[in-house]
Amino acid sequence: MSSRATIQHVVPLDEWNVRPDGPYTPESLSEDGFVHCSPNEKTTIAIVNAFYRDAPRPLLTLVLNVDRLTAKCEWEPAVPVPPPGVTESTLFPHVFGPLNRDAIEHVLEVAWDDQGRAARLKERD
Repeated sequence: MSSRATIQHVVPLDEWNVRPDGPYTPESLSEDGFVHCSPNEKTTIAIVNAFYRDAPRPLLTLVLNVDRLTAKCEWEPAVPVPPPGVTESTLFPHVFGPLNRDAIEHVLEVAWDDQGRAARLKERD
């Protein structure tokens, strides 16, 4: 199995549930032209702490099988820079279309520490 077999995407539960029977189309697709994803849990946690600390909770992480995506996925550097705790050499998966739900291997939930920082990903209750 390739280290790039799965990627992760962060989404608030309420946003995820808007169209449960259709592909998921976050705002970033129309704003940036792609869906922002991360390559692994460590990077996902850094992204949550940099950009999602005030997002509505619970906050989910979709674990996506790259081979099952119907949209093109390209690996690109962070622009302008990666979030704190992520090396400059890290490439980020960008999906150039909606996320088809059958590409989802499982859904995890962000677990928070006592200081309100994302600490890990856990199985959903």
